[in-house]
Formats: sequence, structure tokens, C-alpha cells
Amino acid sequence: MGIASAGTWLRQGLEGFLSLVYPEVCALCREHPAGVQEGFVCGPCRSAVQRVLPPFCERCGLPPSGEVSGRHACAHCRDFRPPFESARAALIAKGPVLDVLHRFKYRGELWFEPFLRDPFLSAAVPALCSDAWTGLVPVPLHPVKEREREFNQAEILGRPLARALGIPMECRLVRRTLPTVTQTRLSREERAENMRDAFQPHPSARRIQGDWIVVDDVFTTGATSGAVARVLLELGARKVVVWSVARATLEGGLLPEDAWESPGS
Repeated sequence: MGIASAGTWLRQGLEGFLSLVYPEVCALCREHPAGVQEGFVCGPCRSAVQRVLPPFCERCGLPPSGEVSGRHACAHCRDFRPPFESARAALIAKGPVLDVLHRFKYRGELWFEPFLRDPFLSAAVPALCSDAWTGLVPVPLHPVKEREREFNQAEILGRPLARALGIPMECRLVRRTLPTVTQTRLSREERAENMRDAFQPHPSARRIQGDWIVVDDVFTTGATSGAVARVLLELGARKVVVWSVARATLEGGLLPEDAWESPGS
């Protein structure tokens, strides 16, 4: 049996197992049908998803809290230029998206991947495919956190994007050296300080060139992805852009009450 055939067989076996353990019903509302291909999220729950649409800050992608017209930059990006060229996300981190991300990330419910992956690729690939990218870097976890979780959600979500763009996903350029404290109730400034020196070049890192993409699951203030972008620029990258599945919105400089992060997340 060839590698491709073996992969197909394993995937079909996993789907069959999931269909036995998890009935073909939405894992969120438990009311409507939804299967493996939908990530066990039904149509009505999907209809509650909010996509990130223009207008938004040209730099960090933050949707405005009020009415704006034309191109604009948010107050933070006007005052403090982040190290990345731009940051974009596919979905707003609230409602079913926030629920799925929490369960995917912290409970290991990886069958939600199609629900997160599909809108992410639908938004990111058209926006990125016209440029020549050198590579993609998923935001790394601290080694202790990755051993506990047994996966890095940014790698899972970044791999199909790298494949769609025909570029390598590089996991040995940047490493997380500090198991940073939770950022859930930190202000924008406190988050930036929390991320200071949290990332360094990987011991096997090399000098790089060209334009790079950083991928994470959720973008809040940009402290985490900005710290990764800064390391890539130090290694020689010409520019760095950030893409996330979801974009948290801020109220009073703090993450909303229903959002979350964890040390070394």
C-alpha cells in the first residue's frame, strides 16, 4: 500500500471512528445535523459566525467601533507602529467561533479543524496568493505547554495555508523561551511587556530573506505575533504579515469577559 493510499485509509478510519463516538449532530447546539466534513458545526451555528470585513485598520485589522469611511488606521497603530506590515483575520472571536477555539485549543477537540480552517483559507489565500512569500511561521508554544497539549494549534491551522500557497512552514526559526503569564486581563501595554523577550531565534535558526507570514489562532493586541515578527526581522526578513483565524475586539483596552488565554498559549 502506498503512502497516499495509507493516508486515505487512515483518514477514512478516523472519520468512521468519529461518526461512531460523535453522532452526526452539531457539537455546539446538539440540535441540527453536522458531520466530519463540517467540523461537527451545523448550518444555523455557522450562520452566527461574524466575518472580519472592511473597513478595518490598515495595519492591525481592527474593525472600528463606530462609523468610518475609506482607509484608516486605529489610534494604537498611529501612535505605536507594530513590527509587522499588516495583520488580518478571517472571523470575529465571539459566539460559536470563541467556543470552538476554546475547545479546539484547550480540550484537544481537533475535529473542529474544518470549521476553523475553511473560512481561514477562504479569507487568507486570495489576499496572499498574488505575492511571493518565502515562508510561513506558526506562533510557537513554550515547550512545556506543547508537551502538555501534544500539539500546537498554530501549526495545525498554518499547515494548510502554507500548502495552498506552495511555501514551506518553518517551525525552527523562532522559539518561545518564557512561559508567559496569562494575558486575559492585561491591558495592551501590559501585554506588550509580558511578551518582551518571550521569543528568540531558534538554536538552529539561519539568516533569512524575503517576505514572511506569521500564523496564530487568535489576534488580540498583536503583542504575541508582533514579538514573533520582530525575531523574523532580526533574522533578516524584509517584511512580515500576520494572519489569524479570529480577531478579538477590545473594550477599554481589555479582552472581553468571554475571551481567554493561557500561559505560553
